[in-house]
Amino acid sequence: MGALIDIRRASKRFVKGRETITIFDKLDLVINEGDFVAIMGPSGSGKTTLLNLLGGIDRATEGEISFGGVRLDQLTEGQLSGWRAANVGFIFQFYNLMPMLNAARNVELPLLLTRLGKGDRARRVQAALEIVGLGDRAKHFPREMSGGQQQRVAIARAIVADPKMLLCDEPTGDLDRKTADEILSMLQLLNREMGKTIIMVTHDPEAARYASRVLHLDKGRFIEQGAMA
Repeated sequence: MGALIDIRRASKRFVKGRETITIFDKLDLVINEGDFVAIMGPSGSGKTTLLNLLGGIDRATEGEISFGGVRLDQLTEGQLSGWRAANVGFIFQFYNLMPMLNAARNVELPLLLTRLGKGDRARRVQAALEIVGLGDRAKHFPREMSGGQQQRVAIARAIVADPKMLLCDEPTGDLDRKTADEILSMLQLLNREMGKTIIMVTHDPEAARYASRVLHLDKGRFIEQGAMA
C-alpha cells in the first residue's frame, strides 16, 4: 500500500509572552496505508501535538501535511471539519464518553454529522458495538461499565463512521495490564482485519509491542525502532 500520510518539513511553534517555544522543527514523516505506528517519547516532545496536526485539530506553523494526496494545510476550517468527520476516528485515554448518554447514543454521535437516516445510524451503531464485543450493552450507561468496557465503547464510536485512520492518545493509560492488552489486541485486529491505519501515542513499551512500527520523538526528531509485532 502507498503513503497515506506525508509530512514534509513541518514545524510547530507557540508564542508565550515574549518567548517562542518550538515543539518540533522541520519534521518529516511518511506513514503508509495500513500501518500501525506507535509514537513514544518524553513528556513535552510533541507527541499529542503531532496527533492534533494529523487529525486536523491543530495546524502546523509551517510545512506540508498531506493525507491521501489532500493537503490538510491548504483546507479551510469548514473543509477540514468535513475531512475529519469522514476520515478520522479519535480514541483518548479517559474515554470522553457523555455520561448522560447510553452506549449506543455515545457511539452514534459521529454519525449525527452525516446524512444517514435514523435506521442506517442504528444499524451502524449496533455493528460497531458488535465488533468491540458489546452488542448486548447498547442501553448501558458509562457509569454501569468498567473502564475497559468504556474504552470499547469509545473505540466503537471511533470506528462507526468507517474512517481510514484511528488516532489514539494513550488509549490504555488508565487501564490495568490485562484490560490494556485486550484493548490493544482489538486495535491490532482493526488494523489487520479491517485495514485501519492506526497512530498511537503511548508511554508504555508493552503497548508499543502491538504496533508494526515504533517511532521515538525526541528533540523534534524521529528515531525508528523498527517492527515489534
